[in-house]
Amino acid sequence: MYKFITYFLLFIPVLCFSQEIVKDTVIDDLIIIKNDSLLLELDEVLVFDRRTFDSNKERRYYYWFYKKVHKAYPFAKIAADKLTEINRQLEGIKSKRKRRKHIKKIQKFMEGEFNDELKKLTKTEGRILLKLVHRQTGETMFDLIREYRSGWNAFWYNSTANMFKLSLKSEYHPDTNALDFIIEDILQRSFANGTLEKQSPKVDIDYFQLLENWKDIDIKKEIQAYIDKYL
Repeated sequence: MYKFITYFLLFIPVLCFSQEIVKDTVIDDLIIIKNDSLLLELDEVLVFDRRTFDSNKERRYYYWFYKKVHKAYPFAKIAADKLTEINRQLEGIKSKRKRRKHIKKIQKFMEGEFNDELKKLTKTEGRILLKLVHRQTGETMFDLIREYRSGWNAFWYNSTANMFKLSLKSEYHPDTNALDFIIEDILQRSFANGTLEKQSPKVDIDYFQLLENWKDIDIKKEIQAYIDKYL
């Protein structure tokens, strides 16, 4: 099973697309120094209320999922960064044969760099990674494989993934999916405290609206339901 996860996750670096750059919000602040005006641009600072839990069990469940998200997110970020780099490199390559050759060269490099680490991913971490690929690229693994390899490959890869209760069609919808919201909550808090490096998503996310929508979420119940279904 681990070899299979490694195989299709390592396919991420060879999928090429244009990534939208989203600028961080800035706050203008006017400071008066000796009768002179100085306009400074300050980075937006998010202040979070401490997350509270109804029980120690809920806390344990949350931080179990927290570790899984922290393990998966860096791979999704690396994939998005590498894809942007590949796009820039391919702009000057017109020959389809040379483009395929260059892509294979990058894939081989990525396999050498991350093969051992990807093999260590659990099914939960692989499942989260598939969702985060959609968060960072705006496309599912299934769609990317279909577009840049073939529909036949996408079908068989997804059929094999289904044997392990994984889906290459996984999408990221924190507005309607409770577990996706928990992932987003972990990401936003980790960005704020510096334990994860922020990368703008390709999908629209209004975190503070999500907080309002999910204010009554039962974290223990949602994660327990996930465990019962997949583990």
